[in-house]
Amino acid sequence: MSILSTPVEQPVAPLDLSRRRRLHIVGIGGPGMSAIAIALAQMGHVVSGSDIRERSVLDRLRAAGVTVQIGHRRSHVLGCDAVTASTAIPARNNELNEARRLGIPTLSRAGMLASMCARARSLAVAGTHGKTTTSSMLMLVLAEADLRPSFVIGGDVTDMGTGAQWTGSDWFVVEADESDGTHLELPLHGTILTNVDRDHLDHYGGFEGVVDGFDRYLSQVPGPKVVCGDDPEAARLAARHGATTYGTGEGVDVRAVDLRPRSGSFEFGVEIAGARVVDVVLPLRGVHNVVNATATIAMANEIGVDPQVAANALGRFGGVARRFDIRGTDRGATFVDDYAHLPGEIAAVLAAARHSGDGWSRVVAVFQPNRYNRIAEMWSEYHSAFVDADVVVVTDVYPSGTTPIPGVTGKLIVNAILDRHPRRRVVWLPRRDELVDFVAREVRAGDVCISMGCGDIASFPDEVLRARRGGADLGVGLP
Repeated sequence: MSILSTPVEQPVAPLDLSRRRRLHIVGIGGPGMSAIAIALAQMGHVVSGSDIRERSVLDRLRAAGVTVQIGHRRSHVLGCDAVTASTAIPARNNELNEARRLGIPTLSRAGMLASMCARARSLAVAGTHGKTTTSSMLMLVLAEADLRPSFVIGGDVTDMGTGAQWTGSDWFVVEADESDGTHLELPLHGTILTNVDRDHLDHYGGFEGVVDGFDRYLSQVPGPKVVCGDDPEAARLAARHGATTYGTGEGVDVRAVDLRPRSGSFEFGVEIAGARVVDVVLPLRGVHNVVNATATIAMANEIGVDPQVAANALGRFGGVARRFDIRGTDRGATFVDDYAHLPGEIAAVLAAARHSGDGWSRVVAVFQPNRYNRIAEMWSEYHSAFVDADVVVVTDVYPSGTTPIPGVTGKLIVNAILDRHPRRRVVWLPRRDELVDFVAREVRAGDVCISMGCGDIASFPDEVLRARRGGADLGVGLP
């Protein structure tokens, strides 16, 4: 890890959003850009956007007052004060080209988000895992404390029915995404750093670059820094930057203790500087969510919110879309969708199911790998991610805009698991129809089936439920 010898100046917002602007968003239908669009419209700006096809989120944008066009045309940017685009949009896009030709400022997603952060005291959640859940918790805690926070979060918060809102208050909660360096561009007041793990190596050139990025990030934050002391790399950064630490291990400043799983929830206490300050009943499964909640209490305490107020909000937390999202039951079997796609995330979700207190007899894991470049770099690291599953089903790689690489398929992950755990039951089903058929037959009463990934696997539970309910001859695993 490279160590910075001098502090890095805090980033400066590229666009002044203090007055009403005419703003256009290319690729507005993506989860990140649609959230930004809603917040910008609520700030009072005139917002338009374009996307290549209709999707349900566009109706939500239209209801928020955003003008949405299907298809990319140069004329869409005429009269704009600034244009921004998703990272999925190529630089040669005709709308971006026209904006440049006309001298209209073009901003990256990070640039627009930075401009929004400059309008409030911004608290960000950064880290490889847990950003969406932790930022959702933090937003609800601030709301419970009557601070009326604005927020832009990478998933819909169940309690709010949206992933974005601009209230005009002094506080703004945001995810600081490291995948493209966005976290380094945001002018922030404070931050939570949940962990530092191997991902986005194509952007950083290696894990050392990831660590260095988070090191630089923490050096730019002038206010409270709350960092997970259970994560070895994060703990080293916490010590370097004088951060408040949290977790379940000894020696952290804010510690979750006496963890007790119940059916679908966790009860635990929180100590600050060794003194018990509050008890929490968290309606989520998994120790990882206990740790996320502890991070939230730690940050709340740093900014003067009573830990009991934080515990009250956490006790009513309804979760986030695609985070242990129970999508349905059928004849005694439960079907869950989750966004987990990295080894540590998968292990945490499966452990949450295994030790949840729900009494499930078997855990069936269905995994869709994501991005060819990620799997090419990391396939061997999935070897023990599925130890809490009784049956593991792996399908092929969802590209997410990446180019296929010869020899890189989901079969690499199957091989990694079997090389380390040769007696594990692992099934390789690259075709979607075979995948649906197998799981529909395999899952039986008492099982929980958890499908995971960040591609089109999100619709898989519904596909299996339809197959089970509509197929009278699916008799193998059914009661």
